[in-house]
Amino acid sequence: MRFHWFLPTTGDGHQVRPATTTTGADPGRGPDRPATVSYLSQVARAAEESGFGALLTPVGAGCPDPLVVCTAVAQHTARIKLLVAFRPGFTLPTVFAQQTQALQELTGGRLLLNAVTGGDPAEQRAYGDFLDHDDRYARTAEYLQVLRRSWAGAPFDFVGDHFRVEGGGLQRPLADQPEIYFGGASPAAERVAATHADVYLMWGEPPAAIADRVARIRAAAAGEGRTLRLGIRLHVIARETAEEAWAEADRLLARMRPEQIAAAQARFARMDSVGQQRMAALHDGHSAQLTIAPNLWAGVGLVREGAGTALVGSYAEVEERIREYADLGIDEFILSGWPHLEEAYRVGEYLLPRLVRATVAA
Repeated sequence: MRFHWFLPTTGDGHQVRPATTTTGADPGRGPDRPATVSYLSQVARAAEESGFGALLTPVGAGCPDPLVVCTAVAQHTARIKLLVAFRPGFTLPTVFAQQTQALQELTGGRLLLNAVTGGDPAEQRAYGDFLDHDDRYARTAEYLQVLRRSWAGAPFDFVGDHFRVEGGGLQRPLADQPEIYFGGASPAAERVAATHADVYLMWGEPPAAIADRVARIRAAAAGEGRTLRLGIRLHVIARETAEEAWAEADRLLARMRPEQIAAAQARFARMDSVGQQRMAALHDGHSAQLTIAPNLWAGVGLVREGAGTALVGSYAEVEERIREYADLGIDEFILSGWPHLEEAYRVGEYLLPRLVRATVAA
């Protein structure tokens, strides 16, 4: 198993904050901890010292550019990898190949990439992108083909529906090509993952739902003559006792105001992301029943888009749940918690050693 952490580039603090937009934030109030290079570097070093392998950096209208942020943070870390989210199609793949080659070489091979096709039509249009859901995924497929061929260095031509290249290719090949992480729950997304991704990412759902998705994506990849690693994105609220952990979940929930929840849910409802629809269906916008499986809490998704579930419980219980997902075939776990600085140390000190021992013993 591999364990990664999250870099809170929109700010951090003691409450659940949306990952990519300002929806749900207190009017007139900034983050408790602004996302300065100094603070993000503290989080990065805490994750590095705690044994995490990489840092996921989000992308979206409310985020600073992740490639720029990670270039800065890389200068203050030594080993941890940088899992940089990007929007295929917003930059030409040939240009992005040059940018990623530079960062990969400057960091000594610490770059990973997370392709995010996008699921909010209003946000896409604000960027100037008017493709519909399936066309965005078709463009992503072409983008990843051109990106990989550019990295290879040999001159190539490419003609697709969305990109055309004549005599493309980097002046010198990128020997250490970044692995590509990719998520999406729709059939169109699964086709792209099966053909082009190295790691297929899912947001946290009950184990039975994850098992179905694992079987489906494995079959799709096998049909392409490929195998994928599988990853899951989860928040973690782990404490010495279950009572302490659930008390913290209750505290986070109490700070989500009804108008924040209503605004967030209205935005999610207009999105065409199947993954976001699945997250919203776990709670239907209500806070009455948020425990959707043993130790799996959907409260985060009331105000936060994307990954909307948290593992809540004692260290032993959360360890058990992570091992349950691992038994289903999950190889990589991208975790987070509020505040990200303290929780990186907490998870690294009290949870990761248990899982490392379990992995070694297996």
